[in-house]
Amino acid sequence: MVSTHIKNFDTLVVGGGIAGLQTALDLGDQGYRVAVVEKDASIGGKMIRLSKVFPTLDCASCITTPKMSAVAHHENITLFTYCELNSLDHDGSGESQGIKALITQNPRYVDPIKCIGCRQCEYVCPVHIPDMEQGGLSATKAISIPFSNAIPQLPIMDIENCMLCGQCEKACPTNAIDYFQKPEEFTITAKTAVITTGFDLLAVKDNVQYGNGRIPNVIDSLQMERLLAPHGPYNRVLRPSDGMEPDSIAYVQCAGSRDKSMGVSYCSRVCCMYAIKQAMLLSGSLPLADIIIYYMDIRAFGKGYEQFYQNAKAMGIEFVKAKVARIDKGENGSAQVRYELQDGSGIATTDHDLVVLSMGMVPGWNPEPICPVSKDSDQFITSIKPKISPVLTNMDGLFVAGAAAGPKDIVDTITESGSAAMEAAKFMSKSLMEN
Repeated sequence: MVSTHIKNFDTLVVGGGIAGLQTALDLGDQGYRVAVVEKDASIGGKMIRLSKVFPTLDCASCITTPKMSAVAHHENITLFTYCELNSLDHDGSGESQGIKALITQNPRYVDPIKCIGCRQCEYVCPVHIPDMEQGGLSATKAISIPFSNAIPQLPIMDIENCMLCGQCEKACPTNAIDYFQKPEEFTITAKTAVITTGFDLLAVKDNVQYGNGRIPNVIDSLQMERLLAPHGPYNRVLRPSDGMEPDSIAYVQCAGSRDKSMGVSYCSRVCCMYAIKQAMLLSGSLPLADIIIYYMDIRAFGKGYEQFYQNAKAMGIEFVKAKVARIDKGENGSAQVRYELQDGSGIATTDHDLVVLSMGMVPGWNPEPICPVSKDSDQFITSIKPKISPVLTNMDGLFVAGAAAGPKDIVDTITESGSAAMEAAKFMSKSLMEN
């Protein structure tokens, strides 16, 4: 069924992470009307889930939350969260007619107009489910606001786990709970669009040599970010299996990246630096713990990154040039790491209380069934002029920014977002002059 509910904007930004927020702000400040469509229940993307950023070790929330708030209160920007993009193409047969997107608003089972964000529904809900915002390391309620600084401050009901007891409906002071809410389709038309869909990590469960996700104290880097965060699941770094403070922590670099057997032949760029950042933070919170990073190459590519690496070595973090072949379950909840030393001295095995996998980055969105924009061999969106304007795609009026075009760090993402906003503004100005 085609939606007849049409919303008109100047630019559609697909993705509400740091790239999408920066793009929207840059365009909104120029007076353009911007729609931001986000699949999650809150904007902020991966960055709002981080603890600190490298190489300055600034608080990630302190950087991201003001941008989230600025976007939410901007007069020229409209947010559409918890939405699914069904199609994105040129409006009509002619490319000059702009962009048309079909969107589905997924049901929260909460009326966004009536809800006042009091969280009474969350407090009385008797059902506990794994909290994926905390990497599945703690529990949340079947109806809850995703996290404390989420925007918008609206709860979402996990209807798959809700037992329909009615407690949340009784507790709600504004009668905002709606068990019969249904998906709603609407159409967005715009002159331009910017894809800022970010990245995902390879799943640990797909990694055979590292235990298929069945070793409880082998976690990925985003889970470690939550353990290090001040508002994390335990308020300190503990082993997920038994709550023990780890005495030995290992990082396994290139766990998926630069590995054709995993389908990721490229370097994910940021893994070395975030592993070093996390190791430095761990050294501060667990000063007696042994921290080892198993690496093939350290790729410190940005300004100040090499010095950051040298500082980590000076702090006593051990760097072992080796390729980890496999991880097995050890005794007393430990993980047994088997690796080949790259200096030619052979194969060794070491037990660690906690192992962090620096999983490879893969695209966060597959455009194939939705949008005719082309993909590169690495499955990220193709930049047709990567040297002089990396935000251009093969679709007229459609631009790309951030990790949607390939792995990159936060600094490059924000810079590229500004470039995408300028290209979109230039495109709209040119179209206006031609008309």
